[in-house]
Amino acid sequence: MFASVALATRIDRAETRLTETLGHVVLARVPGAFIAPIAGGVAVYAGPDSPMNKLIGVGFAGVPDEAALGAIEARFAACGAPLQAEVSTLADPAFAAELTRRGYVLRNFENVSGRAIVTADRDPPPSVQIEPMTPAGVDALIDAAITSFQQPDGKGVPADELPPRDAFDAALRPFATADGFERYCAIVDGALAGIATLRIDDGVAQLCGAATLPAYRRRGIQAALLRRRLADAARAGCDLAVLTTQPGSTSQENGHRQGFALLYPRAILVYDRAARNIAATMPSGAVASK
Repeated sequence: MFASVALATRIDRAETRLTETLGHVVLARVPGAFIAPIAGGVAVYAGPDSPMNKLIGVGFAGVPDEAALGAIEARFAACGAPLQAEVSTLADPAFAAELTRRGYVLRNFENVSGRAIVTADRDPPPSVQIEPMTPAGVDALIDAAITSFQQPDGKGVPADELPPRDAFDAALRPFATADGFERYCAIVDGALAGIATLRIDDGVAQLCGAATLPAYRRRGIQAALLRRRLADAARAGCDLAVLTTQPGSTSQENGHRQGFALLYPRAILVYDRAARNIAATMPSGAVASK
């Protein structure tokens, strides 16, 4: 599959709408939370330490003007939160250049992989038992996700440091309650072994929120969850499946085994006005003590 600018635009537009959907869930729950559209993308603040705090989807409809970008930076600064911009390598390079000029710092990358959905995906081979997650299983889904993410398998590029458990719980809860998502659990010997989420947007199957509990790793859990979501997406008429992972991670490798190929990375650039203000007041050559 060739990763054209048009394809990246389609994927990042879907990711923008996903972020907006989750943002609307937290608006009524988190004081000070906000959603700010900007230049075809969106910025969301979902509370202190939330991994949902981000700017995404910008760079496909021109570069935002300085006033618009400055206003969003000011809102994040007023909340005491850094602004994380997730920028596709297929977006307008002028946007990344502008962020760099403004003092954003490159912190990490994430890989967007994809594959075409074909008729054969409708009938996956039987393997692990996969069941829809019921509303009563929300707490179990969140607990399994946090436990899994807090114990990474150590493969690939390290992810950013996770937030405290309460902030992580608050960030994951929209995935477990927002409309428009299908949620799945993998069952092994009657016990919950893994979880995953599917969102469908304009023919794009977004495979997100997947995790396997440490005791059940290397047993085909994620492969089974991938195949089940591909089957449901195929039956829903999707033509494209997308998976976003840490570079070189087991999740990316699992996707590769199911036919996913790397389409493009996103650079994660961070602007922290408070940190910059502190640095600006330090004498030249000073080193902060621990």
